[in-house]
Amino acid sequence: MRKTVVTVAAAVVLAGAGYGGWQWWHVWRFQQSTDDAYVASDVSLISPKIEGYIKEVRVQENEQVKAGQVLFVIDDSDFAARVAQASAAVDAAVASVATFETRHDHQVAMINQAAAMVDSATAEANRAALDQKRYASLVTSEVATKQRYETAEADLTKASANLIRAKAALEAEKQQLAVLDAQKHEEQAKREQARAMLRLAQNDLDNTVIRAPVDGVAGNRAGQIGQYVKPGTQLLSLVPLPKVYVTANFKETQLTLMRPGQPAEVSVDAYPDKVIEGRVASFAPGSGAEFSLLPPDNATGNFTKIVQRVPVRIALPEDGPLAMLLRPGLSVTVTVDTRAPGEATAAGAIVGSAEAKPAARP
Repeated sequence: MRKTVVTVAAAVVLAGAGYGGWQWWHVWRFQQSTDDAYVASDVSLISPKIEGYIKEVRVQENEQVKAGQVLFVIDDSDFAARVAQASAAVDAAVASVATFETRHDHQVAMINQAAAMVDSATAEANRAALDQKRYASLVTSEVATKQRYETAEADLTKASANLIRAKAALEAEKQQLAVLDAQKHEEQAKREQARAMLRLAQNDLDNTVIRAPVDGVAGNRAGQIGQYVKPGTQLLSLVPLPKVYVTANFKETQLTLMRPGQPAEVSVDAYPDKVIEGRVASFAPGSGAEFSLLPPDNATGNFTKIVQRVPVRIALPEDGPLAMLLRPGLSVTVTVDTRAPGEATAAGAIVGSAEAKPAARP
């Protein structure tokens, strides 16, 4: 009997060892697991763009909100006054531009009048020149008196002077038009500046109403009625549930065969009887130490090699069994099956670069 028991026990142990060896060779050695993993989400920190006193709080802690829903209202009396002031400045600038346009039209009429005076002076100068030439011939033949010739010559000089004066007046009117055009462009620039100031003032007035950028659940509310806030003051955290994912920190030695797209089993500590089927989405561009506040400086004499960890993002299905129960910060355990081929992405090439290239010899 004793031999039989020993034989059966030995057979069971050998069978178990054989099964375990088969499982390790075909399954377990391809599965990479870590419990340094947590549920995460793209949390939106709600902050004001302007400063002022909070007049209304329209969201409660842990309340489900929709995109566009009003969360806070800041006192807008000063901003409404600035909008009115900017609007009046725009009206004044528009009126000034209209005035210069009227002056421009008037100046064009003055130029036309000066041009007509030039034409008249030119005709008079031509007539005086013909008279002077005619009387010069008559004086030579003693048909006209010398006094009449001198009168014609004086008329020519006077007409020439009037022509010069008319041309100078025309040029002055044209220069005045150029000055008016420059002033009109300046007033137009002031008008556009006033309109820009009005838009800025209107933006500030609109920003007194703080709305939810996405659907989610409100949490960590800090804004209260009567509180004076400035741009960047954190008023609320908006968690876009159920859109969550897992950040798993795998050791660098576990990334050899890991690729984006490979399946991953996620076990949540809070719900140990449920397993979520996810997939590897992407890899961080550096290890966690590289993005720490004080990165390690290994160029020292007391160097100690430490296995680094790289954050790996695990995508979760939005319609999973725990979709509405997961919260950022929950601890999970992630197991990735590296037997799957994964996707040929840049992120996969990063972690697989050691395989793609042979190691250089010293």
